[in-house]
Amino acid sequence: MSALMSGEVMRLTLRFCRSTLLWQQRGFLATAFCKDASFYKRQTKSSWASLDIGRTVRFYCRDGGQSRELEKIQSFSSEEASSPSSNQRHRGAHFHGLLQRCSSPSDVLDLTCQYAPTIRQVSNCLTHMWSCAKKMSEEQRRYELRLMFQHPAFDRLLQQAMRSAPHMLHIDLAYSLLSMVSLGVPERSRVVQTLLRTCQEKLNDFDEKSLSILASSLEQMNSSPNVEALKEGMRLVVEVQLPHIKNVVALQSMMRLLGKDAPKELKLKLERKALSVADQFSLPNAQHMICTMAAMEFYSKPLLQLCSKKILNNLHGIPFNRFYQVLLSCKKLSYRDTALLTGISDYVASTVEIWSNKQLLLLLTVFEDLTFTPAALMEAYAEKVIAHPDALTLRDLLCVVKVYSYLNFDLQHRRQQFLESVSRALDSYLPRMSEVELLKSAYCLCLMGHFPPALLEQLLQRSAAERPSDSKLLRGLEKMFQMVELCLRLDRPPLPQPLSVPAPLLGDPDPSPEVNPRLSLCLRNVLGGRADAKLQEMVVLENFYTIDAVITTSLLNQAPGGLAGEQSSQAEGTQRVAVIYVPYSSFCFGTSRPRGLLAVKIRHLRILGYTPVLVTEQDLQRDEEAIHLLRSQIFSETEPKDG
Repeated sequence: MSALMSGEVMRLTLRFCRSTLLWQQRGFLATAFCKDASFYKRQTKSSWASLDIGRTVRFYCRDGGQSRELEKIQSFSSEEASSPSSNQRHRGAHFHGLLQRCSSPSDVLDLTCQYAPTIRQVSNCLTHMWSCAKKMSEEQRRYELRLMFQHPAFDRLLQQAMRSAPHMLHIDLAYSLLSMVSLGVPERSRVVQTLLRTCQEKLNDFDEKSLSILASSLEQMNSSPNVEALKEGMRLVVEVQLPHIKNVVALQSMMRLLGKDAPKELKLKLERKALSVADQFSLPNAQHMICTMAAMEFYSKPLLQLCSKKILNNLHGIPFNRFYQVLLSCKKLSYRDTALLTGISDYVASTVEIWSNKQLLLLLTVFEDLTFTPAALMEAYAEKVIAHPDALTLRDLLCVVKVYSYLNFDLQHRRQQFLESVSRALDSYLPRMSEVELLKSAYCLCLMGHFPPALLEQLLQRSAAERPSDSKLLRGLEKMFQMVELCLRLDRPPLPQPLSVPAPLLGDPDPSPEVNPRLSLCLRNVLGGRADAKLQEMVVLENFYTIDAVITTSLLNQAPGGLAGEQSSQAEGTQRVAVIYVPYSSFCFGTSRPRGLLAVKIRHLRILGYTPVLVTEQDLQRDEEAIHLLRSQIFSETEPKDG
């Protein structure tokens, strides 16, 4: 028996040596000199890709031939690994202790030169290398990763990982792949492709933790045949194992991997599973669940409400990045929870001194994208601007005027002080501002009814020396010039000298939209039989504003002071009502307060002597209610409103 055993060992050893030699002859991985801070995501991959791919990279088809070859190569090593002696366990503990003392990837590689790692230790080494690297600063990490790729032991470690892959535990296999991808080992390299292929073969045996780690790896990887095959396999495995998954983090990792392309039926199953473990949600779980749903493009109101409540009750324990990511995810999902948004605004406003200026502006910007007015935060930030306007960069100022103008936020008694502080700060940047920056600043300030002379003069003096070639961009600039010109003409600000925008900068007016048939029908029903009312549809005012309908009626009791003096064409004793159909996005969320452009339109209509009446899609859903609403608003001067 011993003779037979010795012969078998010798045969396997010779076969192993011969096969190893074949691997080495084919060439393995060429080292690359990483130069960029994004070593593990961009530069490292491009450096490796510049090498001879045909020589250094091997792709595998879906049959298991290559894996079976590796399995035979390492069968003897597997037998050794399956029955470790007490001496081996002692050496393993000693190696683990030394590994924990390593503080950089190069330290780990030096250790592998002194001690030959076992199959399990190969995975531990790779995991520890990435664990060390991700704790470093960007500059230090770039330097250490460069040393790692130049280290002669790195290729040997990857080669051993590739040979050991078929015999690794599932968790070690998943961690090895995650570490390699995170460290920047090219995804098309033979070692990564081998690990992917091995994961495919063992996928049915992965537990939920291994699946979660594998999902995190695949989430970072670009599309390739093996990646897509593994993702498809994971979809099937997850659907089968879903009832048995208990860990929230594992569930979220799998949800992110399945992504937006997952079938709706599977998304609904994932939703039900998430709701079934909702009582286990920690604060980070709730934050990540909202981000996960955004990644999947899956709107689940019950889950969103549950997570929002969890976050709202623990606002004090959330760092900026989590706030920001949650708000971005809410934007992507078009989800607005008034209590959550107000709570975040109030909390940040109460702790405004601990946040950097950049953080506050990022939060304000995403609130503006959500069309939500964070009143407390905007009040608090306005105080900071008034107190220290010189601390703002030009980019900060452009962001400030955009947010405050688009949200049409009324600072009441502090409004003028705020606008003057912003204008003074902008004046200090005038020599360095481009024409587009000048135009954006003037445009936003005009929306707020503020007209700084120096800024406007600088804008109009520098006219259009360089007109953009992009027609969409050019049209956007022309519309902003049109608004500036309209504000100068209608608001009549007290400037040192009259200013107007040169005609070539204004471009052509927009074509008039088509008549809204539902609104038109309701208006005709409202006016039916009234000889004292005249209806005009799709009226263009000042060559800029399109009004859905203008209704001229007689006033029974004309109010003194009446209309604007410049509108001498309006006959005494009449009222002109401008009916405007507006989408919900024209209002700040949860309020009837119009946003920037609509607010200016209303302001200018009143200057022109019109009474604005706003009509939304919801107002027109039922004919009887729409007619009653329109009648009460249009004839408010001549008919008493119903209670």
